[in-house]
Amino acid sequence: MSIFSRARDIIAANVTDLIDRADDPAKTIRVIIMEMEETLVEVRAAAARSIADSKEKQRQVAVIENLQASWTDRAELALEKGREDLARAALVEKEKLAGMADELREEMAGITATLKASEMDIAKLEAKLREARNRQSAIATRMESAQHRVRMREMYAGQRTEAAFASFDLLERQADFAEGQAEALALAAPRSLEEEIAELRVAERVDAELEAMKAARKAA
Repeated sequence: MSIFSRARDIIAANVTDLIDRADDPAKTIRVIIMEMEETLVEVRAAAARSIADSKEKQRQVAVIENLQASWTDRAELALEKGREDLARAALVEKEKLAGMADELREEMAGITATLKASEMDIAKLEAKLREARNRQSAIATRMESAQHRVRMREMYAGQRTEAAFASFDLLERQADFAEGQAEALALAAPRSLEEEIAELRVAERVDAELEAMKAARKAA
């Protein structure tokens, strides 16, 4: 199969259908893109060779045209000298060159037609390649977004998160129990001498302030 036929097969293919029917869309896209890139390189290389061939044939035509002009000059010189036979022979050589030039021009025309077709194929293949790359980017974005959502859901609703919050509840209950034990021990502990004396001082200040308030009321 020629490179141009393979390029046209790829162009004719429906990339979307190929991807949608694939078991592994991401892998399918990678394969399609790789084949498109390789084909595009080969098509461009073939086009470059065709352009080089066309230029070479154009140079050959120019050389032949110069030779034809030279044989025309020789034929005219032979006629001037009365050598019609030489003039005829020179024109025969010129006609042979004309046939060669025509063949080269036909080949150049074929190359030009092939180049025009290949230019269209390259443009279409590039469009297909962009389509495949866009699909690849879209799928990659969707996959990344889905993975983020999975991680987020695992964070707020996953088993590890639930286990962590259950541990928090257990720790809080243990903290409540420890605080309750501390308060109970504080209530049950006997008061020290300093605490009793401090209470007496407080009671003394309260009694003094109360008597002062009573005296003020009597005086009023």
